Amino acid sequence: MSVDLIRIVSRDSPMALAQVERVRAELAALHPTVRTEVIPVKTTGDKWMGDLSRVEGKGAFTKEVDAALLAGEADLAVHCVKDIPADRPLPAGTTFAAFLKRDDIRDALVDSAGRTLDELPAGTRIGTSSVRRTAQLAASHPHLQCVPMRGNANRRLEKLAAGDADALLLALSGLRRIDRADVVTEILPVETMIPPIGAGVLALQCREDDTETIETVSGLGDPATHRETVAERMFLHVLQGHCNSPIAGFARSDRSGELSLRACVFTPDGKTVLNAHEWAGRLDPATLGTSVAVALLRQGARELIDSIAH
Repeated sequence: MSVDLIRIVSRDSPMALAQVERVRAELAALHPTVRTEVIPVKTTGDKWMGDLSRVEGKGAFTKEVDAALLAGEADLAVHCVKDIPADRPLPAGTTFAAFLKRDDIRDALVDSAGRTLDELPAGTRIGTSSVRRTAQLAASHPHLQCVPMRGNANRRLEKLAAGDADALLLALSGLRRIDRADVVTEILPVETMIPPIGAGVLALQCREDDTETIETVSGLGDPATHRETVAERMFLHVLQGHCNSPIAGFARSDRSGELSLRACVFTPDGKTVLNAHEWAGRLDPATLGTSVAVALLRQGARELIDSIAH
């Protein structure tokens, strides 16, 4: 192996840098002689605190990272799969080298009074800017009020303490990454709050022509996570959802290795919910993703998504 240094580019948020440390630790265990260097960048999504749809949606969290990779300033990018747009291809000249073993995909409630979601009284203000969470809460707990809240998890916890909201919904895996699982008052089952596509998955992205780096880091990949992620991203690609589309779903491999994909599309007010759940059988993951998307399109998902401003 001729790679002796891998320069890793990442968003500069505490969460993103914690994710990079996981990659560095796993890489050091696999290839003890390879050195790593971190190149932090501030992305449009981190700087902009308004509506994401006004700054290219989720691509706002990846554009500057992609640029550093393509310019040759870095060799490896670490992304949360849920932040990588699936309605358009990866930037030309780049590829996924590995998907790390998946973290917990569930959402967590953080309530200052220690209550569960079902115990929250009418009018409780839930801090979240996720259209996916807002739509599901509108469907299941219409008496609760969602208030827009962006910023990294630490910043949101500060806003909660300052009284900007009464409770928060955050990704459990993210809280664990920044060692703040102590604030969780309830872990919500996926039946209560279906996760976003790509939840809990870290992707390693390289330049396509950098075969040495690809070979070095590909050993960090997890086969089951790879299959789940391919199914989920193909589903989202076929659906062509935008960042204001309340779309949720997750693929799961059971103990026998059988893959299934459950997905939903909501109206923002939660009054319409389209559901699909299929098992792969002999289908490959990408075909499973396509099949579930087609099932939802048959139910009217295209019209529902296109009716939402973005």
